[in-house]
Amino acid sequence: MPSMIPDTIDNWWCPMDSEYAFLGFSYEVTACQSLNQLKAEFADVRNNFSGRYVRLYGACDNPGFYDDVVDAAWEAGIGVHALIWFGFDGGDEWQTRRDSLISTLTSNPKAKFITRGVQFGSEPLFDNVLSHGELASQVLSAKAQLGGVSVPVTVSELAFGYQERGGAQDVLDAIDFINIHMLPFFSTGATSGGAAWSQVQTDVNWFIQHGNGKKMYFDENGWPSVTSPGVQPNSALAVASVPSESAYYTMLDNHCEDLKNAPGGGIGWFAHIYSESQEPGYGIYASNGQLKFDFKPRTSC
Repeated sequence: MPSMIPDTIDNWWCPMDSEYAFLGFSYEVTACQSLNQLKAEFADVRNNFSGRYVRLYGACDNPGFYDDVVDAAWEAGIGVHALIWFGFDGGDEWQTRRDSLISTLTSNPKAKFITRGVQFGSEPLFDNVLSHGELASQVLSAKAQLGGVSVPVTVSELAFGYQERGGAQDVLDAIDFINIHMLPFFSTGATSGGAAWSQVQTDVNWFIQHGNGKKMYFDENGWPSVTSPGVQPNSALAVASVPSESAYYTMLDNHCEDLKNAPGGGIGWFAHIYSESQEPGYGIYASNGQLKFDFKPRTSC
């Protein structure tokens, strides 16, 4: 990053229509990582995986935490897909998180230079947190508040979350780009990670049909290596294993050209998630700090 904060965000970002292939990692922040840990791990994403972004997951409600995220990302030279976290218990804490994030984005002079977008999530439609009309209104309100710092707004959601709400076209119309949860392990047709391309295509095609050509990202995107009470398949043939998790990412990498040819300049994808310590079963790093498997996806093709 430059030694001085630029005067303007004009021409700061590469165009979204130039972004495709592997972009970086989902990164869970419920642990409220220290600034030093954020700096070390964001630098790891950038230097060892050529990651361009981290996509935040979960929430840390400590005052000033997003300022630490901004400082760590600035030092590492990566961008952030920020998150307004709804959680899973139906509470209203998300409103405080929304206001806090918007306040930081409009007051911290570095924040707009590392924040590629703000997501409402995770899966607010599927989890029935808000009606699609209410969610669309929240998106439009946030866009209005963030217009002065040029930070776009989206929703982090499953295709099924839209579909079970009649398509929720008002939400798709309101968002600036489409952040897709791609979790084919839960498909009724799931078998192994390496054989999941047909499930990926099904969801992509739905968003192509209804997304008005908007940019698409796979933000919560992965395949588990183990099951748990909250991670259970809907297919008796679905295999949760380290080889299946690895094969899923290899499959995406092998379809780089197909993803590149999608509307909006191609589909970029994140690996969910950075470490087993953040969400057991999905980490690229094991709990011992070593990679679970060789992970060197392409960032272009």
